[in-house]
Amino acid sequence: MKKKGMEMSRRTFLKGAAALAAAPYIIPATALGREGRASPSERVIMGGLGIGGRGSFDLRRLMRFDDVQFVAVADPRQDNRERVKGVIDKAYGFNNTAAYVDFREMLARTDIDAVLIATSDRWHSQATMWAMKSGKDVYCEKPCSTSITQGRAMADTARRYGRIYQAGTQRRSEEAFVFILQLARTGMLGKIHTITAHIMQNLSKHEWLPEEPLPPREVLDWDLYLGPAPYRPYNKAYMNWHWRVDLHGGGIPEWGSHTIDMSQMANDSDNAGPVEYEYPNNDTCENFTARYANGVKLVLKSGREFPGSCGIRIEGSEGKAECSDGFDAQVEPLSLLGERKRIVAEYQEQTGRALDHWRNFVDCVRSRQLTVAPAETAHRSTSASHIANISMELQRNLKWDPATEAFVGDEEANRLRSGPTRAPWRF
Repeated sequence: MKKKGMEMSRRTFLKGAAALAAAPYIIPATALGREGRASPSERVIMGGLGIGGRGSFDLRRLMRFDDVQFVAVADPRQDNRERVKGVIDKAYGFNNTAAYVDFREMLARTDIDAVLIATSDRWHSQATMWAMKSGKDVYCEKPCSTSITQGRAMADTARRYGRIYQAGTQRRSEEAFVFILQLARTGMLGKIHTITAHIMQNLSKHEWLPEEPLPPREVLDWDLYLGPAPYRPYNKAYMNWHWRVDLHGGGIPEWGSHTIDMSQMANDSDNAGPVEYEYPNNDTCENFTARYANGVKLVLKSGREFPGSCGIRIEGSEGKAECSDGFDAQVEPLSLLGERKRIVAEYQEQTGRALDHWRNFVDCVRSRQLTVAPAETAHRSTSASHIANISMELQRNLKWDPATEAFVGDEEANRLRSGPTRAPWRF
């Protein structure tokens, strides 16, 4: 972000803060630490950025905790701003939640410790970096980036500024998934040879819609809504941003942000990734195959491969295990079920992690320990989705060097590691 832009945002914020300070308001008992809530000095003070459908779920999960308090929301969409402000005000019993059009004004506040980022994909990495540079910890919905270079910059920023980051890959904290991942990691499935990850089919589409009259800025700040994505004239249909190039990553990162991420964890490759990517000779991504340096094969499948969404199957020389949303873990041999409580308990004892993704984030904000889905890990697993997309676009096999984060002997592919980022929304 340009220094001048940040200064303007701070001036705007300070004017608003002064006006707010002059207005009388009633402070409820909950805000003072009574009625069972933690005192203000003990709470993690948070703001929300781009809280839509998924973000509202995250918001509710975080507001469960007595030691968390949301005080602000930012969104270029008036309908979202007002809706989320109403949710927060109602939850806490007051009408003091600040609502901003420009998230930079919210980030200029020194009383906010952390932010929930649940914008559409195009904003995830840039908003995260802005927040971290403003001294905020970040819980960000997946995917963490829309390009490999964005993700690398995001992970480097987290390390440089010492910020806590949690990617919204919550299956890393769900008991059934933890159980099967630990079966793989502790050797109870024998030598792992194949991991199948559930994805949604197809890539995002290039579609240019006719221009429509632009709503007033207080209703929709279109420039801010697009953010780093290439400019396009307003059309209401773009508000449904899924499956549109520059706004959404397509079917592989849509579910792969979860399932490839779990594959990485199962293979103890959190900070690495596959080294070979094999184009499947179709335009649906079905049966896309990648291979890790240790020989483990990663296969991407869609449709009814699993009974629920976001499934993963791990196959080893002595057994296999799978799990998907809404269905319990399935294992072979069945005798492994008898080890479930012990395996999960040992995992919790060794890591100190709660089997609650949002609690893990809050705990790490306090302890300054790495979360279960930190920035580097999120970047590496999301990069695998981006690389698969690049292979699909070029329609050829690719070799990847995780150490240098570059394609081997393929300059055309290397140029696709980064995407267009519109000024002034680039670092």
